Amino acid sequence: MIKFKSKFHKALFFLISVLAIGVIGYMLLSGFSFIDAVYMTVITISTVGFRELHPMNTTEKVFTIMLILTSISLFGYAVSAFTEALASGVFFKKLKLKRVQQKIDKMKDHTIVCGYGRNGMQAIVKLKNYQKEFVVIEKDKDLIETLEEEGILYVEGDATTDEVLIKAGVKKVSNLITALPSDADNLFVVLSANQLNKECRIISRASNESSYNKLKIAGADNVIMPDKLGGAHMASLVVTPDVLEFVDRLTIEGETTANLEEVDVNDLPKEYVGKTILDLDLRKKTGCTVIGFKASNGSYVINPEASITLEADASLIVLGRPEQIVKLRKLF
Repeated sequence: MIKFKSKFHKALFFLISVLAIGVIGYMLLSGFSFIDAVYMTVITISTVGFRELHPMNTTEKVFTIMLILTSISLFGYAVSAFTEALASGVFFKKLKLKRVQQKIDKMKDHTIVCGYGRNGMQAIVKLKNYQKEFVVIEKDKDLIETLEEEGILYVEGDATTDEVLIKAGVKKVSNLITALPSDADNLFVVLSANQLNKECRIISRASNESSYNKLKIAGADNVIMPDKLGGAHMASLVVTPDVLEFVDRLTIEGETTANLEEVDVNDLPKEYVGKTILDLDLRKKTGCTVIGFKASNGSYVINPEASITLEADASLIVLGRPEQIVKLRKLF
């Protein structure tokens, strides 16, 4: 694509140069006005065969011949560049990327996933299950081919640069997940995203324990360490196998297979704000049970009392069977 752009820019430069030389040449050699000189230049390089403004002398004829030969050469060069672009697929790829970028530009409150590696793929599966809009940033050519085959919106480039993040719509996103293999790269992404969008929730992957605090200080709202989680999970299978098996069965896979759901108090009907959990009466209406409460200050209450007030910016964690969760979503 870079090569195609270079040839296109050269052809455009040569065209402008030929036009300028033709206009100046006719003005000096024939004494034409600017408009007449432009007219003569255009009919000459386009070879349309219109009649010249006056009979030409030898010098003007030689100049016209040179102008025609130059324009023919320029036309051949332009056709060659365009044909090469068509043959290599660059032209159509450029159109496709433009359409993809137009779709991304229209998105709002979506999620950016930086990196289409193992963790990035798992994040995308979850987002797909919940029908959440997202954009992937990836620079690996092989992975980009996979993204195209699966019809996933993506931006090709380095996620650590502001330019690429802006193309992915970082200023309009609600969430950003950075799952790059390097902690240093994740740190750069967190810093950039935090500067470009203060309201964006940032979730970062980390490999080393020492990176945890750095990522938090840089602006990450949550830092996930897959290796640590995996080790803790295996140890829990030894210590409390039945409890862990039960927890594993509490899935949040998708719209119709979830056992856990988060209910934002701000999304409830206004009459419930300021009321209590008991006033919601979720157990009777849906069969679901409130097992957690996150206050507006960020603190959590496990198995909250029914008398807890539903304050603005708080949220509830609700447990139920898949059909009960579906009923809950329809209700609120």
